[in-house]
Amino acid sequence: MATLTPVSPAIGGTTFAPAAVSASDSFANPRGNAFLYVKNGSGGSINVTLVAQSTTRPADGAYPAMTLANNVVAVGNGVEKIIGPIPSAFNDGNGNVTVNFSGTTSVTAGVIQQ
Repeated sequence: MATLTPVSPAIGGTTFAPAAVSASDSFANPRGNAFLYVKNGSGGSINVTLVAQSTTRPADGAYPAMTLANNVVAVGNGVEKIIGPIPSAFNDGNGNVTVNFSGTTSVTAGVIQQ
């Protein structure tokens, strides 16, 4: 498992360098507003799964109450997707989100956090 390091956008610009993924990675999401960027350069579609750490999330100022399950996003071959914002209900006890990739060859990801 690798740890993806979030970057924060800035008015002066921020260097964004998505990295190769492993089958299961994680990233910090302390404010519950991270976005996951995925680029699938492989020859087939992959699934990106955000692992839910709890099954319910109470309402807060930014999001309504909701029931959660693992969130699976299909990313077709040659497609780039931004997933999020990712609510803190996907965070584990350390404030990290676990993300699983069904394929890793020619797949890169990065995390953007406000």
